[in-house]
Amino acid sequence: MTLFFVCITALLVGSFLNVCIYRIPKNKSIVAPPSSCGSCDTRLGALDLVPVLSYVFSKGMCRHCGAKYSPRYMIVELLNAALWTILYLELGLTVIFVFYAFITSVLVVITFIDFDFKIIPDRLNVSLLVVGIIFNLLLFWFTCAQSTGRFDFIIDGFIGFLIGGLLFLAIAVVTGAMGGGDIKLMAVLGLILGWQSILLITLLSFVIGAVISLILLITKIKGRKDEIPFGPFIALATYITILFGQEIINYYLLTMF
Repeated sequence: MTLFFVCITALLVGSFLNVCIYRIPKNKSIVAPPSSCGSCDTRLGALDLVPVLSYVFSKGMCRHCGAKYSPRYMIVELLNAALWTILYLELGLTVIFVFYAFITSVLVVITFIDFDFKIIPDRLNVSLLVVGIIFNLLLFWFTCAQSTGRFDFIIDGFIGFLIGGLLFLAIAVVTGAMGGGDIKLMAVLGLILGWQSILLITLLSFVIGAVISLILLITKIKGRKDEIPFGPFIALATYITILFGQEIINYYLLTMF
C-alpha cells in the first residue's frame, strides 16, 4: 500500500516536473497560469492532467483541437515514478527518502532542460541549495538533541563545496567544456552531499559521459563537433551515488588498502 502511494505521488510530481521543464527556461511562473494546450491555448481540465492515463486514453492528442502531444510528458512521469520507487525500496518511507526524492526530481528537470537548451537554470541550483541546507540543519539539530551532534558534516560539506566548484571551474578554464551551470550544480551537490560523494560523482559523471558520448558518436547520433550537455551525466552519477555511493567507496577503500 505504501509503495502504491509512493508511485502515485511520484507520478503526480512527474506531471509538475513537465511544467517546470517547459516554463523554467522561459523564465515563466511554474504555478500560474494553469496548464493549457500549446496549440489551441485551451485551459486543460482535471481529466487532461491525470498522469500517464490522460496521454494513453487521448492517444497523445489534445481532445479540444486534436494537436499531438510529445510522448516525453508521459516518459518524464514514468521516469520520476521509477526513480522514486527504487529509492523507496532501498531506503523505505523515511525523511532521507523524501530528501533524496526531492533531489532526484530536481535532477530530472535539470537533465531535460540541459538536454534541450544546454543550460542549468540558477533557480534549480538554488532550490537544491536551500532544501539541502535546511535538511542538514534539521539533521544537525536532531543529532544535537540526541547528544551526538558534531560539526563534522559542516566541514564535510564545505570541503565538498570547494572540491565540486573549484574542480569544475578549473576544467572549464582549461578546456572550456563546462558551463557555469555545471560548476554551480557540482558546488551545491558537494555542499549538501559531502566531499566523498562529490569525488565519486565527479568520477562517475566522466565515465558515464565518455561511454554515452562514444555510443552517440559510433551511432552517428552526434558528430565530433556537436555539443553534448554534461548535466544529464552529473544527474545520473548523483543518483547512483545516492543509492550505492557508500558501498562503492567502501569497496574502493577495501581493495586499495
